[in-house]
This record gives sequence, structure tokens and C-alpha cells, in this order.
Amino acid sequence: MAKWGEGDPRWIVEERPDATNVNNWHWTEKNAGPWSVERIKELFKDVPVKSDLADIHFTEVDKCEGEASANNRKGKLIFFYEWDLSIKWIGKLKDSSNKYSGKIKIPNLSEENDVSELDIKVSVKDSDEEGDKLKEIMLKSGKDVVRQQLSKYISSLKEEFSKGMILPKKDEVKPDAVKNLSSGFNKKINMTPIVSENNKQVGLKLDVTTINITQQFQCTAQEFYDALTKIEMVTAFTRAHVKMDATKGGKFEFFNGNIIGQFDELIQGKKIVQQWRYKQWPEGHYSTVTFNINEKSDHTEVNVVQTGVPSGEAEVTKENWQRYYWDSIKRAFGFGAFIQC
Repeated sequence: MAKWGEGDPRWIVEERPDATNVNNWHWTEKNAGPWSVERIKELFKDVPVKSDLADIHFTEVDKCEGEASANNRKGKLIFFYEWDLSIKWIGKLKDSSNKYSGKIKIPNLSEENDVSELDIKVSVKDSDEEGDKLKEIMLKSGKDVVRQQLSKYISSLKEEFSKGMILPKKDEVKPDAVKNLSSGFNKKINMTPIVSENNKQVGLKLDVTTINITQQFQCTAQEFYDALTKIEMVTAFTRAHVKMDATKGGKFEFFNGNIIGQFDELIQGKKIVQQWRYKQWPEGHYSTVTFNINEKSDHTEVNVVQTGVPSGEAEVTKENWQRYYWDSIKRAFGFGAFIQC
């Protein structure tokens, strides 16, 4: 990895007026959430569970909460998904006319868990002798069907949804619609000219505000501090190229240079102060970000105060802290459960 200030020819990417991701080098992300919800529902609609003792089938997915995305980095596809599922079933024993219903719940479908390791819970609405027999069948055969269908979802995500994400080389056909990781930072900024006595514009008065965020992490204070100051850990949760010198006055570049700044203050395991800017903000304008890290008995609480944020960027900046910092840190290092409803 290149050190600060050293040129690395692999990171010189041709600028293209049509915004083409030349040679697939930039990190691009495609939201697979809506597609995944429809695919999962389709896979469990009226699906039978084979059994010699009962007639059982899944009827519908009644809960599908989470997220999924397909990512292209240097021509390599990387997939992230995390789902909390609930699926309804109905059935009856072959020698009975009594019908029963129940649910199967899967709280941990994600790329971190193999399908064979899924926590699958079975319930029946009316628990009696026949209902319990059906539940037992679902615990054995129903779980197998769930794993088979979810394996089909994962295969579809990787083979069908991601088609077109590996883009042609330059001068070939145009890519399909994918977005850059930083696409949420580009709202309009409210600026008012400052005019001197002789009516010559001498600068811009930027309308700014302050963001205040508090997050909890299942880790020690030092572990969270390391996540923001050790280059290998920052690279892991940003999933992009990083330049960083975590010393007072040291500079940093995250997300392929979209976020830049320098460290003003570093207190091990307790506090980090940065000058921080997004590249599309007015030239030379930096916000000040202060991380106060407080270790509690069973978690670490982090309070972040960011002053000098352009007012028109405040909402989307706060959303991107959540998505690209907090959620990514929790996912990358297991510092907290992440479920997006």
C-alpha cells in the first residue's frame, strides 16, 4: 500500500466524461435490497415440504427485513447481505383432516454465515399431539427446504443480479447503472457571497451547522480507537484504498480520496480530533470532527461532534456516517449487531 505522498501508478485512473468505471477500478455498489425481497418471496411461495407422513407447504414470506448489495472492486465482485426472515407454513397429517399452521424464522441470513450454519426456528400455532408431529417434521424436512431455497437466493444474487457489473474496457459498450460509493454526498450547498465596500466579491460565506451523533459498540474503547487509526482496520471497514498517518498533524485519505483531512489530536482509547472534508465541498473548507470514546461496563459509547458541516449537506452526511462508518465497522469487526429495517 502506498505511503502518504508517494505516487502509486495503480491508483491513477483515467477521468472519463461519461463517468465510465475504467477497467473496473473504482469501488461501485449496486443496491440488491428490493430485488432480494422479491426473489426471497418468490422462492417460498407455495413450496412443498416432502414427507411420507404429512402434506405441508410454505405459503408466504411474512417478514423480510435487512439489506443486500453487490460490489465491484478492481473487477472482483463482493456481496453483502443480511436478512431477518419469517416464513409461514400450513399442513396436516396424511391420516387426519385437521389443518395446522406455523412459522419458520431465520434471524441471521448473511454472508458471514454458511447456509448450513443458519439458526432456523420452527413454531406451530396450535400445540397438540398432531401439531407437535407436524412441527417435528418441519424441524427435519422443513429446515432442509429452507436451506435449499436460500441457497438458490444466494446463487441468484451472485449470478443473475450482478450481471453487467463487471464493466467493459474503455471504448467498449457503456456500463449498466451502478453508483459510486460516495454518491450520497452531492446535494447543493447554500452559499452567500461576501461583498467588499467596492462591491467586489472577495469570498463566500458558507452556511454551516453541527452534527451530534452517539453510537454504541460491543468492543473496548481501545478496539474502537484502533478501528479509526490502524490502516489495516480502516481499509477493512471502508473496503477501499486508504492513505493515513495517524499522528498529530498526519493526513488521511479514505474512500479513494473522497474523504480527506488530518489528525489534530489523538489520545489513546479516548479521543480523536480530525479536520475532515468531502472532496465536493467548497475548496479549502474543512469541518472539525471530535470522537469522544467512553468505555462502559458492557459496551463502548462513542459521541461524535462534527462542526462546520455545510447546512445543505448535514442530513446526507449524517446518513453516510451511519452507513459507511458505523454499520461498516460493526459488520467488519463484529462490534455490534446490524439489522436495517
